[in-house]
Amino acid sequence: MKPYVLKFQEIQPHSEALVGGKGMNLGACSNIEGVHVPAGFCLTTEAYKRTLAENNEFTQLLQRLSSLKTSDMDAIREISKTIRTLIQHTQIPSEITSDMDAALLDVGGYEMPFAVRSSATAEDLPHTSFAGQHDTYLNIIGRDALLQYIS
Repeated sequence: MKPYVLKFQEIQPHSEALVGGKGMNLGACSNIEGVHVPAGFCLTTEAYKRTLAENNEFTQLLQRLSSLKTSDMDAIREISKTIRTLIQHTQIPSEITSDMDAALLDVGGYEMPFAVRSSATAEDLPHTSFAGQHDTYLNIIGRDALLQYIS
């Protein structure tokens, strides 16, 4: 079983498919002696897959989205909006939140401010860029707030 949560120091080189480019780079930097990276962790793509694995509505929306022509921007926008709302209201499974709780306590506890950032697994490739397409939230404090901004 692949992990749902990895602390920065646990992230291995070439793990972009598991934690995305930003996550992989934070892991690399945190393992360089003399470089200070604030303590933190990544929720992995396995956590994302597990959270949405049994959501039939999500799967159906993705199928509808993939069948559209790129010129059908109104339908793409509408389905994408519905997908985002669905993800925001999906309950994160307890096995993931318990792994997150353990990581939170290990990196400083619930009262530390955190940044919540997305890290695409295919970002900034030679022919693509996702700059500005993912949300970033700063100074998020407390378990409930973290769970809110993670989803």
